[in-house]
Amino acid sequence: MANTFGKIFKLTTFGESHGKAIGGIIDGCPSGLDLNLSTIQKQLNRRRPGQSMITSQRNETDKLEVLSGIFNKKTTGAPIGFIIRNKNHKSQDYDYLKNTFRPSHADFTYEKKYGLRDYRGGGRSSARETACRIVGGSVAQQILSKFGVNVFAYVSQIGDVKLDKLYSEIDFSQIDSNIVRCPDNKCAKKMITLVNNIKKKQNTIGGEIFVVAKGVQIGLGEPIFNKLQADLAKAMLSINAVHAFKYGFEGVNISSSKGTQVNDVFTNIDGKTLTNFSGGIQGGISNGNDIYCSVSFKPVSTIMKKQKSIDKQGKKIEINNIGRHDPCVVPRAVPIVESMMALTLVDHLLIKRTNRL
Repeated sequence: MANTFGKIFKLTTFGESHGKAIGGIIDGCPSGLDLNLSTIQKQLNRRRPGQSMITSQRNETDKLEVLSGIFNKKTTGAPIGFIIRNKNHKSQDYDYLKNTFRPSHADFTYEKKYGLRDYRGGGRSSARETACRIVGGSVAQQILSKFGVNVFAYVSQIGDVKLDKLYSEIDFSQIDSNIVRCPDNKCAKKMITLVNNIKKKQNTIGGEIFVVAKGVQIGLGEPIFNKLQADLAKAMLSINAVHAFKYGFEGVNISSSKGTQVNDVFTNIDGKTLTNFSGGIQGGISNGNDIYCSVSFKPVSTIMKKQKSIDKQGKKIEINNIGRHDPCVVPRAVPIVESMMALTLVDHLLIKRTNRL
């Protein structure tokens, strides 16, 4: 398995959904950083299950335990080891999956690739692992803040309810003003109603998250194969349930646009442009403007209705899923998207500092 993300600033995660704990090791973090653990915990709380009526009711506290790499509240330059204990798993709810493959899940592919799988809550394929990304991403954001970089993400769409605003019109302070993390309360109410209706019908729904990084310096990105947008795409597409990634071209259709409509005209030698259809990246390198992208999530595959499937012998069966699952993952995925943006940017920031005197 590929369990490490990053080239200089590396996050390695471990653990399964229903094991004793999940955790990780952050390697390559510079020494001397005043690390605020309460800020990390705050981000974990934004992702944790059981936080509202529209999320999974698995009630985990997601309490962070740091094991190494910090002394007197400062990073030492040594690997930062941490764990988050699993305390509210109900493994017996998944016994029916021992010999069964759920539609559109990783059950079948994990079984065929590795010869066995931990069927308790999805094991390693569970989105429970993303809590570890929150820890790494929060450390990364604290480094980025030293360089004037801030990352914001919010829910821009759930089902057919879409926030009809450009990100420049958004008040980021309102992101957490409601349980769906849409910074427009009128639109948020429609989203909440939709998710509740979907939940009552024992179904699930997809959505979209918009993320923007402000204050990013010029020069992040490594052409040819590690272009900044390519690494951002990999970061976002590695998140559970993500099926599409788009950077730049906010509010326009890329395929039908004309060059005269979307070319970004420079206004000064600092790289500022009249428009930002490029999404802050040109030639695979950051150009000093805001970096933004949208990330699309599919509906959760576990639906509480009878579905046709097969067992390990290939026999056709009917399954009726049980357990605790989100009817829509995007409200809890907001800090995950922020974290993957931050992890990518801080890695490229450190890489940049190695390739020019």
